Amino acid sequence: MTGEPVTGGVVLRRAVTADARAAADVYLRSFDAALPTVVRPRADDEVREYIRDVVVPLRETWVAEDDGGGIVGLMVLNGELLSQLYLDPEWRGRGIGDRFVALAKERSPGGLTLWTFQVNKPAHRFYERHGFAAVEFTDGSGNEEREPDVRYVWRP
Repeated sequence: MTGEPVTGGVVLRRAVTADARAAADVYLRSFDAALPTVVRPRADDEVREYIRDVVVPLRETWVAEDDGGGIVGLMVLNGELLSQLYLDPEWRGRGIGDRFVALAKERSPGGLTLWTFQVNKPAHRFYERHGFAAVEFTDGSGNEEREPDVRYVWRP
């Protein structure tokens, strides 16, 4: 499946409460696959509760849904902050991330900012391909994972 282009069957839509568990599971699978060296500070159930109780109801949360009704991607906006963009590992490389970034730019036409871990080189290449520039590198003391990160900014 990985690497095949998306064939019209995936839709991006606003998340509803019923999506929270599946969206959290996408986050967990994606994080573990993309960032095997980064220690998550929260247990799986804590992540699921946070996405259910905070992210979906209080943030601009979008999901990618396949033609079978499964959630295969998650994007969260908080003003100009693109705070989360995660894809199920089996769905990477099919254009869904590109569609999420286009949607984020449409929703925040004045610009976007985001953080990603310094070890996540594929994310760096992805965001740079979409016009984001690295503007700040940290030692990780400001994030829960205590992992060095980098802030990216996109301005139209």
